[in-house]
Amino acid sequence: MTSITQHHAEQKVRSWGFSTVYTWTDGPNAHYHPHSHDGLTTHLILSGDFTVCYPEDALGKMETFGPGARIDVPAGKVHEVWMGKEGCTYVIGE
Repeated sequence: MTSITQHHAEQKVRSWGFSTVYTWTDGPNAHYHPHSHDGLTTHLILSGDFTVCYPEDALGKMETFGPGARIDVPAGKVHEVWMGKEGCTYVIGE
């Protein structure tokens, strides 16, 4: 998916039924402390690495995703996120 344009990626996320869609870039090793959102969110990775953990789950397993991956986070699900050493650019759908 490294060759997909930002515009095309945003159109793709809209086609999944998300009305609020935007592209976001985080710098190297950015971190988001445990939090949740009121509604379902999706993340379509354009470049870099995106690691997510669900700390309230029994195993608290961490998973890392790269370009082309789609990560859906259910409404109300507590999650924590780290970006890779080169940062990460992704399209968010809310």
